[in-house]
Amino acid sequence: MPSDLESDINNIALPAGLRLIQGDEGLALVGDEDRYGKPLSVDFTAGKAAHRRRFGGGRGQLVAKACGLSKGVSPSIVDATAGLGRDAFVLASLGAQVLLIERVAAIAALLEDGLKRALKHSETADIAARMMLAHGDAAQSLAQLVASACFTPQVIHLDPMFPHREKSALVKKEMRLFRELAGDDNDAPRLLEAALDVATHRVVVKRPRKAPPIAGPAPQHTLEGKTSRYDLYVHRSLVR
Repeated sequence: MPSDLESDINNIALPAGLRLIQGDEGLALVGDEDRYGKPLSVDFTAGKAAHRRRFGGGRGQLVAKACGLSKGVSPSIVDATAGLGRDAFVLASLGAQVLLIERVAAIAALLEDGLKRALKHSETADIAARMMLAHGDAAQSLAQLVASACFTPQVIHLDPMFPHREKSALVKKEMRLFRELAGDDNDAPRLLEAALDVATHRVVVKRPRKAPPIAGPAPQHTLEGKTSRYDLYVHRSLVR
């Protein structure tokens, strides 16, 4: 279960101009809309999350294939760069047990709030029950965070920050907000190294389709989509 990050939101340090607000529809991160876009929140029960859960393509989705979900195989997964939990929710909706790790306290608070509301919603309660949240820096202390959660990850999913080129102004503003909070993931090679040490079966790294792999060992396999790809570092097969 999540820790009580959002219960102490007034003590979370934020850049000037940003604030966390608890409203009737949940916790939201609010700033100047011209710069950051609309208030940012996590809602697993409606909107894009609900649409993807119903019509996203099930285990045929690229992230599901990359993480090894197939008929009869539902691995335990750590999403070590959880962000707003979108990929983690998809994986949990497909039957995987998922530990979300998020290093930015404000984003972790939004995740906790979203998970608490999802647990109370009839259509998402079972999914949210398969999701655990840990606040910490996976690049610095992945093994400790996993051990503290009593979680044994077969697969570790990474999506380090990278200069995205989407044309959508909304996406650009959301990415601007994330960079304001987290900065660039200059420690991605260290995160990959830690993930390779902890995962029992494979590490999966999401990258823009034309971006270079993370510095370090070469991936054994890649799965490409239209705008992104997954680099796979495989220790052993996920067997049924």
